[in-house]
Amino acid sequence: MIESSIGVIAAFTVYLAVMMGIGIYYWRKEQTMSDYILGGRQLGAWVTSMSAEASDMSGWMLMGLPGYAYVAGLEASWIAIGLMLGTWANWRFVAKRLRQYTQIANDSLTLPDYFQNRFHDQSQTLRIVSAIFILIFFLIYTSSGFVAGGKLFQTVFGLPYITALLLGTFVVVFYTFLGGFMAVCWTDFVQGIMMFFAILAVPIMATFMMGGPSVTINELSSWNTDMFRLFTAADGKPLSIIAIISLLAWGLGYFGQPHILVRFMAIRSGAEVKKATNIAMTWVIISLVAAVLVGLVGRVYLQQPLTGSAVETVFMVMTNDLFASFIAGIILSAVLAAVMSTASSQLLVTASAVSQDFYKALFRPAAGEKELVWVSRATVIVVTIAAVIMGLDPNNFILEMVAYAWAGFGAAFGPALVMSLFWKRMTRNGALAGIIVGGITVLVWKQFTFFGLYEIVPGFIMACLAIYLVSIFDTPPSQAVVDDFNAVDKSVI
Repeated sequence: MIESSIGVIAAFTVYLAVMMGIGIYYWRKEQTMSDYILGGRQLGAWVTSMSAEASDMSGWMLMGLPGYAYVAGLEASWIAIGLMLGTWANWRFVAKRLRQYTQIANDSLTLPDYFQNRFHDQSQTLRIVSAIFILIFFLIYTSSGFVAGGKLFQTVFGLPYITALLLGTFVVVFYTFLGGFMAVCWTDFVQGIMMFFAILAVPIMATFMMGGPSVTINELSSWNTDMFRLFTAADGKPLSIIAIISLLAWGLGYFGQPHILVRFMAIRSGAEVKKATNIAMTWVIISLVAAVLVGLVGRVYLQQPLTGSAVETVFMVMTNDLFASFIAGIILSAVLAAVMSTASSQLLVTASAVSQDFYKALFRPAAGEKELVWVSRATVIVVTIAAVIMGLDPNNFILEMVAYAWAGFGAAFGPALVMSLFWKRMTRNGALAGIIVGGITVLVWKQFTFFGLYEIVPGFIMACLAIYLVSIFDTPPSQAVVDDFNAVDKSVI
């Protein structure tokens, strides 16, 4: 437990008040589903990029990844490298084309909405299957965020874990329920800035307190030289090719994350994408390098070693030791910011899937805008309850939960999305096959962990094969589908 103080409590109170205030502000402005889900497609480059990366990185960047580096050393860098490459490829190849395609494809508001409109699927099957996988994997992903929030409040204030879990959850639900997409994006913008400076401040200050970089490196080397070997695990054994591929494969997940892709759909215009890409990549590279450094430096800075799931609190423990109470509170608020930015985005995407892709598509085609917004808000509450129940065990490892959900989305939606954007011959049945095969492969592979290979790798490969084979032997797409594809080609030149 970190010894809390009036300064820490004051910092948390100010931060939470600002976030909830943003939710109340946008409560008064949200009117339509387009506003609630995509903010009317009016995001600028700065808000889009910072919101995408803040909702992407989550509490695992300040807790899970430093904890992994604390235990495994530079082995954790392979995840960071994979994520950097995946982030760049997603912004470079997917962002602008998806922004244009979702507008041309009947102004699609959600990922399932896009898949249905992309292939002119009148059966609703593609939309419903997509929404089902969103519900499955976002329950796991959102729960990981709530677990991170619970560990934060437990560590900082010494609260019982369940109480801490419920407190962190309440704040996230409050501004998501009220404000919708714009509230989530603007809070993400603030939270992204906080995360960036917090993750830099901790390793820099700790290194300075230990006497500088050379002293810190010498201490780490004298403790365990394997911590600095990129191809060697902390136990001295060489990293296998399977292990390296599995860690790098985190980058594949980017192409299928609905809460990141929806930011591309909401940017003001395709012309803003290049600027947003540069901002996002700068943030990502610096932040991920700093997250690994937190774990490495923390290994020799902390006198009392951390064990078990407590290794994921290394950032928080170091913060409390390094900074005065109010500053520590501001930095620790960045952990909550990371948790809230992703959890709120995931709740919103799940809510939109239920309201648009289940409720309106199957039960109430004539539902009005206000009715759908309220269905979305009710979904936020229901999904939150389910996610909290899944997160009741305080021994859950955040990084493990995120890895499972990340793989599920990456394999189920990544191949389908990328191929739908760039392959004219792809068919509706091919997309359906890819989503089902990719999602199920991850669910099955995770239970057996064949060869120790991260489940996203076989899931992604099998989904690509399913899409290609089914599309090739299927009836070619209609002329209307081809015309949409050609219109996108012209719009992104």
